[in-house]
Amino acid sequence: MYRPHAFPVSVKGVCITAGRVLLLRNERDEWELPGGKLELGEDPMACVVREVAEETGWTVTVGAILDCWQYHIRDGVDVLIVTYGCSVDADPQVRVSSEHRDAGLFRQDEVAALHMPVGYRRSILDWYSRLNVEVHD
Repeated sequence: MYRPHAFPVSVKGVCITAGRVLLLRNERDEWELPGGKLELGEDPMACVVREVAEETGWTVTVGAILDCWQYHIRDGVDVLIVTYGCSVDADPQVRVSSEHRDAGLFRQDEVAALHMPVGYRRSILDWYSRLNVEVHD
């Protein structure tokens, strides 16, 4: 009998404030979007709000879905990533949770040089494009 592969769903938010996107550095030394595992029965948009608050202290409003893709982290570890564009309800200081090593706010023109999965970069550039955010020096 064929048994399909099962893997977790991680819902992420592209949070841009003052022309900069919020990214978190994980244990693999990759920059990633704030977000996390979708709980059983949880609405994906509610997951983004909860996870962004837990990981950064930020309150966000969730907008459009941007992308959905499978991320192969390493052998035996795969995750389905769903990204949403988010607006930041205030411009607070980032409070980095114990899940991450660092946080940063990056201009659109800085994103290409950062070590991150290609799907995150694609989602970030899509949200910048939808917001028509200009690159600031």
